[in-house]
Amino acid sequence: MRIMALLIAGLVAGFLTLQSAPAEAGVVAQIDISQQNMRVYVNGRHKYTWKVSTGRRGYGTPTGSYSIKRMHRTYYSKKYHGAAMPHSLFFRGGYAVHGTSYVRQLGRPASHGCVRLHPSNARTLFNLVRAHGAGSSRVVLKR
Repeated sequence: MRIMALLIAGLVAGFLTLQSAPAEAGVVAQIDISQQNMRVYVNGRHKYTWKVSTGRRGYGTPTGSYSIKRMHRTYYSKKYHGAAMPHSLFFRGGYAVHGTSYVRQLGRPASHGCVRLHPSNARTLFNLVRAHGAGSSRVVLKR
């Protein structure tokens, strides 16, 4: 009887620990502004490394860790003359990770502050975030 009670108490404690554990981000897009690249992690495992373009001189890209606030498969900038921003993942106000047609500029600062990706990479990231949920995904930017 005592062994059974200890076993049940252990199971309950284990269950409560699992319930209170913080949720780990399913998708993390880690952007290194100084290197102009993005490393994508899915469930803690490195999956991709891609070139990006972040803010050019006079247009900074924010640093920090952000959740995805909104997602748009098709989006056009309201601030920059209707510029196409396919597969946009907005993380802070008007800042987003998105695809670009300026693929020859990837690997160097060229944007107005957003994080630009090759269109196929932006689509891949967008689909990963959609599959894992925006709530369990992060954009992490460092210099």
